[in-house]
Amino acid sequence: MSNPNFENKEGQAVPSCTFPARVNDEWVKVSTDELFKGKTVVVFSLPGAFTPTCSSTHLPRYNELANVFKANGVDEIVCMSVNDTFVMNAWAEDQESDNVTLIPDGNGEFTDGMGLLVDKADLGFGKRSWRYSMLVKDGIVDKMFIEPDLPGDPFEVSDADTMLEYIAPSAVKPEPVAVLTKPGCPFCAKAKNLLDEKGLAYEEFVMGREISFTGLKALSGNESWPQVFIGGKLIGGSDDLEAYFA
Repeated sequence: MSNPNFENKEGQAVPSCTFPARVNDEWVKVSTDELFKGKTVVVFSLPGAFTPTCSSTHLPRYNELANVFKANGVDEIVCMSVNDTFVMNAWAEDQESDNVTLIPDGNGEFTDGMGLLVDKADLGFGKRSWRYSMLVKDGIVDKMFIEPDLPGDPFEVSDADTMLEYIAPSAVKPEPVAVLTKPGCPFCAKAKNLLDEKGLAYEEFVMGREISFTGLKALSGNESWPQVFIGGKLIGGSDDLEAYFA
């Protein structure tokens, strides 16, 4: 479903413009040529940094699936928003965004050129981007997913999973993996080595930093380190993980 009031730009070139940005406390100018020329790029655009859906789901899921996108021919993932570079940089620090390039379309020039600049004056936002995603190949729009014309901030089709389904329907999405570890623990090292051997990315929570002994017991029901979770299920310690992979 797409918004009948917005023109689908598939087959057309993306707008040509330059984005002023702050990188390492210096002003730089990022051009659309730098972003798109000779590359396959996924772009997703949203109404604003720090807004609820953008922060809770939209950006984090693209970041989480970045390696799968790259394994299926995508060179870069770009998040576009009509915000200034200081806001976008602060949002990047506040989010899981290491695998995504955040671009500040502060003047709305790119978004206006896409025909997707909307008036959100009722929220005190001024002009912002309608939520959408697109696949761009060498500067030409290959596919667009534009959110439907519904009240509020619909989020139905511009998500990372929908885009990945279009690009690579048979792609295997990685299950989320978390490891609760203790510094200097040999069994923890063994578990992490096993996950590395299987090519599984994981998030590590270390005792004394991100988790406590009480947290370990509350989450896993166990008192020994490590405890491994895959896809929301407790696998257990390093021996349990070895058995899981056997």
